[in-house]
Amino acid sequence: MTVVLNDVPYYIPPTAVTTLSLASSQLHSATSVAGLVPVTLVTTPSLNFSQSDLEATLSTFASTDDVWSTGFLQAVYIQYTGSLRSSPRYPFKPLIGSFDFNGSDVGTIISSSGNSPVLSQGPYFISSTGSLYQAYRLYSDFAGAFTQPLIPSSNGSYAALPASIPGIQSPAVGVPSRLYYTKTPDQPLAGVRLGIKDIYDIDGVQTSDGSRAYYALYPPKTISALPVQRLIDAGAVIVGKMKTSQFANGEEATADWVDYHSPFNPRGDGYQDPSSSSSGPGAGIASYPWLDLTLGSDTGGSIRGPSQVQGVFGNRPSHGLVELTGVMPLAPQLDTSGFLCRDPVLWAAAAKVLYATLELYHNYPKLLYTLDFPTSADTDSDGLILNFLNKLEGFLSTTASPLNITELWFETKPDVTLPDLDDFLNITYPILISKEQTMLVRDPFYADYAAAHDGRVPFVDPVPLVRWAFGDSFPDSALTDAITNKTIFMDWWSTHVLLNDTGTCSNSLLLYVGGTADDDVNYRNQYSGPPGVPYGFGNSRISPFTEVPDMVVPIGQASYFSNITLHTEYLPVTIDFLAAKGCDGLIFQLIEDLQAAGIVNASQTGQTIYGGEILF
Repeated sequence: MTVVLNDVPYYIPPTAVTTLSLASSQLHSATSVAGLVPVTLVTTPSLNFSQSDLEATLSTFASTDDVWSTGFLQAVYIQYTGSLRSSPRYPFKPLIGSFDFNGSDVGTIISSSGNSPVLSQGPYFISSTGSLYQAYRLYSDFAGAFTQPLIPSSNGSYAALPASIPGIQSPAVGVPSRLYYTKTPDQPLAGVRLGIKDIYDIDGVQTSDGSRAYYALYPPKTISALPVQRLIDAGAVIVGKMKTSQFANGEEATADWVDYHSPFNPRGDGYQDPSSSSSGPGAGIASYPWLDLTLGSDTGGSIRGPSQVQGVFGNRPSHGLVELTGVMPLAPQLDTSGFLCRDPVLWAAAAKVLYATLELYHNYPKLLYTLDFPTSADTDSDGLILNFLNKLEGFLSTTASPLNITELWFETKPDVTLPDLDDFLNITYPILISKEQTMLVRDPFYADYAAAHDGRVPFVDPVPLVRWAFGDSFPDSALTDAITNKTIFMDWWSTHVLLNDTGTCSNSLLLYVGGTADDDVNYRNQYSGPPGVPYGFGNSRISPFTEVPDMVVPIGQASYFSNITLHTEYLPVTIDFLAAKGCDGLIFQLIEDLQAAGIVNASQTGQTIYGGEILF
């Protein structure tokens, strides 16, 4: 059921969380909504709970929860949870008279002691017979970030949210009250609202992989992907599946997306490409303050790209840090699971859950390398980058050194007959992703579709088709060669650049420029030529080939003149941090410490990383 309370839409699930023992007269004066009375449930361990205590509790609700509002003050149910609950000698009867809170009258006060189960505080809807229902606030997905808003089912699986609100192409996403949840050591993510990239299986839900045909062909999954289940077990609340470019291949917003419309990047003029393939997770976490965390995947840049252009924290972890059972593959040798997040503290807390072996380090290396950093502040972006580097050098008590990978490879490569890196690794990435995905995804998908549709072939977007055709043009031995070249480069890297260290985990840190307002203006209304093969080697390919962690950190924003608004707008500036393989915890802890020192700040939702109204 969908209702509107104080001009805010809510979804009420069909199943009550419990039934309270009430006299029929206790709610007779309360105003109902669709036959249900909005009620605020408060718990207290004190027999002397007073009006001032209630006012303080309501103030906390108002400041910490976006689902609760004064509309839920039609009735207040106060549950005593102290040690004397079952003693008739100490009845719980709080002396609270009529009063108003923030200009709203507080309605019927109902108190309860006894041995009934302790309930979670927060906003509910209650029937005349005492059936108590949770409240889900409905928000508009105006950025087009979600494929399927979800709601938990009673059996532990998930189902599509059967609710809608007015809006053009804006499905409703329902979020439960934050007051229902309390973080514990076993559930450190309790109540964290989580969006999942739609290549991860979720129990009870179909997976699309960005393809309408794939979604329609296969039934709902019966087991959640391992990374998803870890987050659920830690208390995270899934609010929906989020858009991916098709089969997690890199696609441009207007030119390449066919089956689904690309999400909208909220930054700047509102018409910048959101990058891919974790497009929905990036656009959503940058647009919606009611969304806390999103789970993406990164094979060649699918978390880092959206994080860079939308100015949020994002991590490609060390390869193999979490198993990807139940996740659509692009290339198992490169695929990883990571987060996009605005808050570094939550980012690290989620990482501790997802990566069970994660170890944090508080001693930092003194070797600091930079790749392709500016040498002078010729632009606003360059000035931000150099200023950040100066602060980081001071924090680490070191001086950064520029690193030239091309020269280092030439001087120290394991075999003098090997070509330069651009030639050596030129087709390594496209061979890996095309050969592996055709075997693991395309071929079984085509066979299943043909069996169901009289031999027909399903529609596939241009980008996957081009990449798959590239792989088909090479013999199977090309895959072996690509794996060999990747391994040679990885072994060289781990002995010449980022080495493991017993004291600091990684002997050094390596930084490269992730995104700037100078280079990353990419309007989504521009047409481009046919998609091509992702040849080549660059800074973003280091971590996929060497299996090291690569983490995006927003450091500020710089101006550009928008061809859309004909106005000066702002886009994020980001830096990527790399460390030796397995040293993810070193970077997570460093970013937390940099935040505590005021060098790094949490990102905000909106037109800029500091907030602001999103343009439409």
